[in-house]
Amino acid sequence: MTARPAAGGGRWVTVAPERLAGWIRGFAERHGAVEATAGPGLVRLAAADGSAAECHVPFPPLGRDDSPGVGEGPAAALVAHAQRRRTVGVLLVRLGGHAAGVFEGERLVTSKVGSRLVHGRSAAGGWSQQRFARRREKQSSEALAAAADVAARVLAPRAQGLDAVVLGGDRRAIDELRGDRRLAPVFALESGAFLPVPDPKLAVLEGTPALFRAVRIRVLDPEG
Repeated sequence: MTARPAAGGGRWVTVAPERLAGWIRGFAERHGAVEATAGPGLVRLAAADGSAAECHVPFPPLGRDDSPGVGEGPAAALVAHAQRRRTVGVLLVRLGGHAAGVFEGERLVTSKVGSRLVHGRSAAGGWSQQRFARRREKQSSEALAAAADVAARVLAPRAQGLDAVVLGGDRRAIDELRGDRRLAPVFALESGAFLPVPDPKLAVLEGTPALFRAVRIRVLDPEG
């Protein structure tokens, strides 16, 4: 579990699905009786001492059929929803690097990782800088084209069998791919928070389930 300050007050914590039920019990033990209310994308736990926990539903919406076998109420439904086994596509893109993979639960079943050289910016001026800028633009275009080709080979053919697609890396690089018609079925399944991961190497791709499966919770302390 990790924690960081939240804009507007409180703090963000991320909790693995397998630890969520225990975290909710601990919240009630620390803060008193809890009343839970739910919407499609949020389960709010309001405690007796004025504390609150806003639990963001991973892969929304939260469905009515999420609670059988776990218990009754929104909190139990959230636990069941978070622990559901899903087939998820992941696309990570940065200039010079890309990774695409399909996960069944936490297991990576197919993937492709690649890289292309893209030079950094030049401090030179005049014609040299202009030639460098043209070369860098060409390298960037080739790198993004390679990323699109990988996504088209790894994710697009499996789109009908995916529950969701999670994106990450650099937002601008990802946005450059949205106009590729081959990837329309992939982007149509976009879900969850954008993953600001480093260079998309295989180890980075393999570690993404810990990020996209986690439940993000904003914890608010009592006022006063």
